[in-house]
Amino acid sequence: MKITIGRVDKADFPELHLEDIDVKVDSGAYTSSIHCSNIEEIILNNEHFIRFKLLDPEHSLYNNKEFTTKNYASKLVKSSNGISEKRYLVETEIVIFNQTFPIHLTLSERKDMTYPVLLGRKFLNKIFVIDTIKKNLSHKLKNKI
Repeated sequence: MKITIGRVDKADFPELHLEDIDVKVDSGAYTSSIHCSNIEEIILNNEHFIRFKLLDPEHSLYNNKEFTTKNYASKLVKSSNGISEKRYLVETEIVIFNQTFPIHLTLSERKDMTYPVLLGRKFLNKIFVIDTIKKNLSHKLKNKI
C-alpha cells in the first residue's frame, strides 16, 4: 500500500546532518535534488572526488559543513526551462514518515528556489501517492511521537 504524501513536507537526511528540512514534492521532476553551494570535482592521486556544501549561508539550516565523496556519478539533467546541465548525483538516506529510504540526489544550485529539496518521481513512484491538497503529513506524524 502506498503512503499518501502532500505537496510539501519536512524530512531528515541523517548522513547529511539535516533535520526538518523543507521538501517539495515534484512529480514533474524525474530525479530528486538538493540545494548545494561550492560544488567542485577534484582529482587527487588519480582518484575522482566531489566536494560540496549543503545549502548556502543565507539558509537557516546552513552549517558550513563541507562534504567530500568519491561515491558519485554525473548526469545530464534538463531543467523546467529546457536547459540541460551536468549535475553530480549522490546516494544518501531520507527519513520521512518515520521510515528510512535510500535516495539519489542531484547537487544543484537552488538558491533562488523556495524549497531546498525537490523529491522527484524516481523516488516517489513506488512508495508514495501525492495528494496536492495536503501538506506536512510526515512532519505532523513525526511530531506526534
